[in-house]
Amino acid sequence: MNRIHQILLFAVALSFTKYVVGQTKPVCGTWVNLPYQDVRNKYMNPLYIDHNTAKFWETKIQEQADLGIKYIVIMAVANEGKSYYPSSYMEAAYDATNKSPVDAILETASKNGMKVFMSSGWAVDQDDNLKDPKIRAMQIKIMEEIASLYTYHAAFYGWYLPVEDSMEPILSDHAVDAVNFLTQKARSLTPDKVIMISPYGICNAELDNPAFARQIKRLNVDIIAYQDEVGCVREPQPLPRMKENFKKLGEIHKGTNIQFWANVESFTWEEGDNSRESALIPAAFPRYLAQMTAATEAGAAEIISFSTYGIYEKANSLFPIGQPTYSNLVTDQYNDWRSGHDKWKLLESTFRNAKLSTSKISTVVSSGKQYASLYNGVFAEENSKDDRWVRLGNNQVRLTISLSGKQKVNSVALRFLNYKPDHIALPQFVHLSVINDKGVTTRIKTIQLDQFPNNRFDAWIDLALFNDLKLETDKVQVDIDAYEGQQICCDEILINPKY
Repeated sequence: MNRIHQILLFAVALSFTKYVVGQTKPVCGTWVNLPYQDVRNKYMNPLYIDHNTAKFWETKIQEQADLGIKYIVIMAVANEGKSYYPSSYMEAAYDATNKSPVDAILETASKNGMKVFMSSGWAVDQDDNLKDPKIRAMQIKIMEEIASLYTYHAAFYGWYLPVEDSMEPILSDHAVDAVNFLTQKARSLTPDKVIMISPYGICNAELDNPAFARQIKRLNVDIIAYQDEVGCVREPQPLPRMKENFKKLGEIHKGTNIQFWANVESFTWEEGDNSRESALIPAAFPRYLAQMTAATEAGAAEIISFSTYGIYEKANSLFPIGQPTYSNLVTDQYNDWRSGHDKWKLLESTFRNAKLSTSKISTVVSSGKQYASLYNGVFAEENSKDDRWVRLGNNQVRLTISLSGKQKVNSVALRFLNYKPDHIALPQFVHLSVINDKGVTTRIKTIQLDQFPNNRFDAWIDLALFNDLKLETDKVQVDIDAYEGQQICCDEILINPKY
């Protein structure tokens, strides 16, 4: 690694120190797709408008800046022999009499202090095979032209090498060689730019095999942003294994000079999963928050995403119809979390297994049965087989909660699991009542939980939070209304949690 890269990486490392240790990092980067490649891009690059105009990209990059995004990763600057920048040898994929999409992205990014990773693809299309010498030569040709045009642009921060090979069971020699082949050229053309790759395959990677770490160390890149594969549901209920595997990746990277980043997937599927004939749509925000928290806890230096662009969108004049399903909702929830909304900060704390200070519960009783595991401070994971989940039934449930003496109660929270494939759903309503010394019950508040409909494949955890209660009591009652035929699973009741 040359001196310029050492200085650059040191500067990058210093930028990470602004985060508070132990708190979930926000997503700070997104991929953008310039071409419409298949149905997955249905909402990213809608066919009913011209998404190859400068106006489109100026608007979309500004929206990402407003969302707090500071890194833009361009997936591909060319596709099927057409370019999205002013190429000397490829036909333009846009109206060449106007500003190109790439120029619009760079200029808008620069105005907002954002950094852009440029791509070296596609030589042909998204199925580029770097074992083919012709494909490799074409990607080098694209890289040379991009470098000649944009090396000194203020927003050009680095290269994204679209060599998304599998790490199952370990990264192959040909994948390492392909990356290093492109990296060598990138370093010669632009020695001051960082280089990033984003491989997939952690689901079945042999992370404990010493050969896995050896292959990682062979890579001559600055950043590896590992795909977390939670959106792709490579296995049912993937979050628990993702958490475990990301912690292992964090440890592996301590023995390298390569930055460990996370690529958290924001999406779920409109139709079939992992299909090019199924559109990407927003996943439930609590699932996304769990992914961000897991990546933070594993030590990821930065969290970027495929994708906030095209998923975390707000309705505007560019999208009069065809807005991604429930995109406005997840965007609002993400921004509420960023602004410190009590519910999301408490949920985040439970994802971090933080030792929360709470008021002591003496007993929790339902239908004559005691449930000590509902107040033991142990949280379950996004897995319906986790025996820390208490199955409370699929009708109406009443929980009587006795405290250790009369005290002020300002907040009450309950955590629930949602997993449609196993007929587990969040409650329809959660009602909170107070019971006085004479046994008289008075209803205080009712919460209707969001029933997020993009739920065909995903498991996630949400909570009902009653706050600003200003009660003084030693006993409260919680009544839970289930949806017909749907099981209620709860793992913890929190009284006056401090987080």
